[in-house]
Amino acid sequence: MRRPTSRTWRRGAALTVAVVCVAYAPVAMTGLWPYARPGAPAFGEWLLSRAVSPRYATEALAGRIAPYRHTLVPMILHSVLGGLLMLLGPAQLLTAARRRTRLHRALGVAFAVTVYASMAGAGLYLARTAPEDAFSGAAFWIVLATLLVGTVASVTCGILAAVRGLADVHQRWMMLCYAFLLTAPLLRLEWAGLPRLLPGLSMAEINQVALTHLGSVAVFGALVASRGRDRRRAITGMSGSWAPPPVLAAAHVAGAAALTWIVYIYLGSGAAGPRLLTAYLLPYAASYAVMAAGARRAGRQGRAWAREEWRLHLTALCLAPVLSAGAAPVFEHTLRLDRATALTAAVSIGCGVLATAATSVVALRLVRARAVRRRTAAAPAAHPGSRAPSPTA
Repeated sequence: MRRPTSRTWRRGAALTVAVVCVAYAPVAMTGLWPYARPGAPAFGEWLLSRAVSPRYATEALAGRIAPYRHTLVPMILHSVLGGLLMLLGPAQLLTAARRRTRLHRALGVAFAVTVYASMAGAGLYLARTAPEDAFSGAAFWIVLATLLVGTVASVTCGILAAVRGLADVHQRWMMLCYAFLLTAPLLRLEWAGLPRLLPGLSMAEINQVALTHLGSVAVFGALVASRGRDRRRAITGMSGSWAPPPVLAAAHVAGAAALTWIVYIYLGSGAAGPRLLTAYLLPYAASYAVMAAGARRAGRQGRAWAREEWRLHLTALCLAPVLSAGAAPVFEHTLRLDRATALTAAVSIGCGVLATAATSVVALRLVRARAVRRRTAAAPAAHPGSRAPSPTA
């Protein structure tokens, strides 16, 4: 029996994502209809009732009537357009893989406009909703606001990269943008799956568990997808590393110290603390293991560019707990949250924010390499009679 190749795994992963997105589209589009017209069909609530229990779904969603009432139109706009984005995303991936350039550009314009319009609806909801009135509390409000900023920023950077002809940079930003959007269907899957692992919890409590790792899972998927599509061994014009061993070692030390503090706070936060800590640490450890192994394997195989990208993201991953440990007291004092809630909000956004920073650094590396190539190519033309210096000069 033949072992699956990396190409087979990539196709399988792309197909899985496409199926999840297409299946989630009607769930997203109809999710808020019952709030506007009682009795209207809502596929998500229907599926959740059968996956867990009718009471589990009804009790959680019934409490959202009052908060949604004053922002119902923006929220319906957000959800309907969000469902459309679930369909446009796989179409974009397919047209890019098939090199249908014109269709890819046309769909890309539609995708970008839809992202901005959908996020505008979400922004109105957040602006009119107090953090404590968000579903499962202030931590969820903070995560939603961070996702909104990250989605808008990544699609904007993707557009700018495309305009400048930076296809590899464009690809990474759009992968990150879609990863942020995929947190919506992933959250619904966790609403249905986690009650089997953690029976007896309400949906609000399940939501808090999911928040601790959804961002890290999504951005890790974006990194793996980007690396899978980039088979270059080296980048002309790029030399050295922006994440040398001393920098990587310092990030590990800082990250370990911050993780120790996070563990200490969660273990002293009552019965929910160990549960939230486990939900945070397991995906974090898995992401770390894959990134470290990817960088090590690329180094052994002489694939300098792959090693550099893995190491940049690994450095960011190590620094994510540092950001979370610093943000938690800020959330605690500015929003007057209890320490456990502030920490949950902080760890929920840490990996996403640092992955965005790492993507920015990767983009800068690629842009700088392009500039070096241009200067190198222009030098002989500027001095046609000059000779290149000898290696010993």
